[in-house]
Amino acid sequence: MKNDKNLFYILLFLAMIGWGASWINAKVLSRYIDAYDMIFFRFGATALTMIPIIIVLKKSFKIDFKTFLIVLISSIVLIAYMRYYFLGTTYGTASLGGALVTTLVPINTFIFLVFLGKKKMTKKDAFALGVGAIGVMSMLNVWKFDTKEIMVIQNLYFILASLLWPILTIISAKSTKISPIVFTFYLYIVTVLIDGLFFVNFDTIKYSSFDYLFWINIASLVLLATTYANSIYFLGIERLGAGEVSSFIFFVPFSAIILSAIFLNEHISISIVVGTILTIIAVKLLN
Repeated sequence: MKNDKNLFYILLFLAMIGWGASWINAKVLSRYIDAYDMIFFRFGATALTMIPIIIVLKKSFKIDFKTFLIVLISSIVLIAYMRYYFLGTTYGTASLGGALVTTLVPINTFIFLVFLGKKKMTKKDAFALGVGAIGVMSMLNVWKFDTKEIMVIQNLYFILASLLWPILTIISAKSTKISPIVFTFYLYIVTVLIDGLFFVNFDTIKYSSFDYLFWINIASLVLLATTYANSIYFLGIERLGAGEVSSFIFFVPFSAIILSAIFLNEHISISIVVGTILTIIAVKLLN
């Protein structure tokens, strides 16, 4: 039993590295395709890889009408999130995006739940939000008081992404009659259909430019960051509990920062590192 738990810890750690690496993958892919193309390729391929996993886990593909409506709304929000996630990474750095968005998401989720009346604000929570605010400002390097550096478009894209993911989380949480893995499968299918019908221009995609770097990063994004990481995360929640598994999320921003320095030669400023640590402390206090 202990060995099985230790194995799951290793698998979860690798899954978090996959999520962190997705920011590096997106940065590389921005040289080849736009946001909507990336959504189509990523989630289309991922949905196909999820079919055998759902079958092996013996989950039912059955979906009721109410859940389908939740999937439909969630898909629209997911497309919007992915667009700003991709644009922010395209014009900004993968390290800042991976650190800022992944730490802001749980903080923004908490704030939304307070406004919706689902949670109550305590003094400890207020203190945690204060620490988180200082962390975010540190990552954005507001202490230089240079508006040209602070008010850049990529920072806005990252903040919008961090606001959209909590909305997606809260909406999708309304689905209680279906396995999370099956829900995610239908989410990806509907996302691909909407994206392909309304946003992707297949005639303008430069297929001839797809070299080995493109396929390596697509494969990493699909197999490691999405199919593998999502499946292990959901299985981890079922076997270990949400509280224990959620602690592994803290590896995501640091893996994004380290991998950005290794593969993209991005300069990692002390403000990003300090800001990430402060926001992680805030998230832990809000947990």
